Amino acid sequence: MSETLSIQEAQKLVLLSHNLPPSQQKGKAIEHTLSSIENLGYIQIDTISTVQRAHHHTLWSRNPKYQNSHLEELVAKKKVFEYWSHAAAYLPMKDYKYSLPRKNALLTGAQKHWFKKDIELMKSVMNRIDKEGPLMAKDFVHKEKVREWGSKPAKQALENLYMQGELMISYRKNFHKVYDLTERVLPEGIDRSVPTQQEYLRYLIKSYLRANGIGQAAEISYLLKNTKPFITKALNEMHSSGELLLVTVNGSGYYTFPQSLTLLNKPLNKAKLKILSPFDNLLIQRKRMQILFDYDYQIECYIPEKKRKYGYFSLPILWNGKLMARMDCKADRKTSILHINHLALEEGVKDRAAFAIALCNELKGFTQFNNCSEIQVHKTSPSDFKTDLQGMLK
Repeated sequence: MSETLSIQEAQKLVLLSHNLPPSQQKGKAIEHTLSSIENLGYIQIDTISTVQRAHHHTLWSRNPKYQNSHLEELVAKKKVFEYWSHAAAYLPMKDYKYSLPRKNALLTGAQKHWFKKDIELMKSVMNRIDKEGPLMAKDFVHKEKVREWGSKPAKQALENLYMQGELMISYRKNFHKVYDLTERVLPEGIDRSVPTQQEYLRYLIKSYLRANGIGQAAEISYLLKNTKPFITKALNEMHSSGELLLVTVNGSGYYTFPQSLTLLNKPLNKAKLKILSPFDNLLIQRKRMQILFDYDYQIECYIPEKKRKYGYFSLPILWNGKLMARMDCKADRKTSILHINHLALEEGVKDRAAFAIALCNELKGFTQFNNCSEIQVHKTSPSDFKTDLQGMLK
């Protein structure tokens, strides 16, 4: 028999596992940044800078004292490293060994990278970095014009060497990757043993459930090719041994740790509003958000402008324990203005005045986080909410 959770209990368990909204914190801010990365398992890196980039935004959502310099400092201290999760990401250095299955698969050819391997060029690139130290793609001369990102031969060689584990990112310079030999980037004493398949599967399961509270095989194996059957088997084994519980939410089964259910005894700060990144770990699986939070979300920067309903880069808004709105905005760094191009409320927002107060409180910090000092509201849905919001922002 599985235990039944109401949808409200499931939502609460998910949010508390994500530390959203964040609980009160003591100690150094950078320590909370590291603990957030270790709890979530990864922080997705994204290049879009309409507002602060996703990796900064996701961490700021969980650590109000977050500084953009934290990631650079943690990389320098060898506490986190860059590699691939379901996308480019910052990962906890303590989990380094679990990046090795993918690296080895790419090294041996069991898994294909999107760039073809030029073995001689790769050897040449490795030799230069070995002798000269860390280098960027632009340090390799290429005379011919190329159109596509990453299509310069040296860039392809660097990325192949990076993905198969022979190079790592030692730091970034103006957001450009700086590559170095793996042995010069890794800290002393780091575990470099390749996990067994069973160890790797258990790591995937435990990492996902720690960060997300509850999960299914399809969610845990998200964008990991050919892993779902093995994840399913491992979940069944962990459930049979009592390591995991199977709970029912709206008729569907989810796995969780027995101790995770104690989170339901903790309060959730529903009054606190959080403006989230489209690439936040909470939201990255859109189907899951629709099922558990009844929130149909799509980032629209990748679709033609005429087909956009909410705007280029709408940010999900968490309030009252639910995803209650989305806000398309842009930070104009030259004028220090945060433009709210379109704020759209969900039908579930009954107390618009309370929502407006919570939003204005959060916008103060969000505006500063985006290096802006002024807010301009251009459009809201419903349209009459614009007047209410503008009045409170004055």
